[in-house]
Amino acid sequence: MQLDFFPSRTLTLYLAKTFIVRIFAVLVMLVLVLMMLDLLSNTGEILAVPGNGDSEVWKYVSLRVPQLVSRFLPYSVLLATLITLVTLNQNSEVVAMKAAGLSAHQVLAPLLLTAAFVSVTSFVFNEWVVTRATGTLKAWEAADYGPIPEESNVKANVYLTDGNSILSAATVSGSGSQITMRNVTWYERAPGGIIRQQIRAASATYASPGWKLESPVIFDVGSAESRPLETIVVGQGLTPERIDLQSVDTDALSFGELASTIDAYDAAGRRTSEMRAKWWHKLSGPLSAFLMPLLGAIAAFGLARSGQLFIRAIIGMALGFAYFVVDNAALAMGSFGGYPPFLAAWAPFLLFLLVGETVLIRTEE
Repeated sequence: MQLDFFPSRTLTLYLAKTFIVRIFAVLVMLVLVLMMLDLLSNTGEILAVPGNGDSEVWKYVSLRVPQLVSRFLPYSVLLATLITLVTLNQNSEVVAMKAAGLSAHQVLAPLLLTAAFVSVTSFVFNEWVVTRATGTLKAWEAADYGPIPEESNVKANVYLTDGNSILSAATVSGSGSQITMRNVTWYERAPGGIIRQQIRAASATYASPGWKLESPVIFDVGSAESRPLETIVVGQGLTPERIDLQSVDTDALSFGELASTIDAYDAAGRRTSEMRAKWWHKLSGPLSAFLMPLLGAIAAFGLARSGQLFIRAIIGMALGFAYFVVDNAALAMGSFGGYPPFLAAWAPFLLFLLVGETVLIRTEE
């Protein structure tokens, strides 16, 4: 019986149903509260744009909610784990299961199976919904909540260097020679990095070579004067291919699209460690939900009457939140080359998997 992780179909369905309902309830509560706080800070900017109304506010909600669901689903699994296990412990259901001969792993098996299902669902949701919503929302924010360019492949907040000078664009749409930039600023800098001139334009198109600014306005830092220009071409060292490679938003790319982008960077001899770390994290991130029942398992065991149930719940919560802290730190280290990409994405998961198993075996098995 000890090797059968699901000895009772009825018990498995009962625990899985209880767990999934509480995951959903906690997630809905978190998303509603966070979405209301988000709207308090952004509704004014949305409605300040002429023509925007309630439909644009609901559009923002539809784009923001998937991001909140993706980010806080693992936290919801952790909190649902603690609520479920503490309730089972207080009602002596865990004692009854152990008295029937179930091991600690058998008690947790239905929760782990449910968490694995949540992880797979989270990965699919991220691939099909979150990436598209993120790309659209960033393009909309870059357009100051105004009309989004209709061209395909829209990227937001792009910065490029051409020697000492910098070209920035709020949005970049299209590809190849058909690239169009909007809300463009060209910073002409001296060799020491001091800005000599700043040129702003509503849009820029490829002039082969360079980028032609439409209706530019130049500001001379030395004389503190600004004046309009008929036209000007800047950034002659910036090719469309370089812009295609530079303007990559890993959060808005799916797993397959990011893999293709990494291959293109490799072919161009560009650094890919940050993108590789985030590529691996697209797998390890959703799997964090699978860890939560294991890290919160300490709240399931021990007698409720001993008075240590609250302390056990706090320890389980601390283990869960420690994982998220270590995971973010490792990903940041991988982004600037401190860790290899694979290690940055998977080391926290494997570390806390061993920690959770060690705590469970040493205390309950």
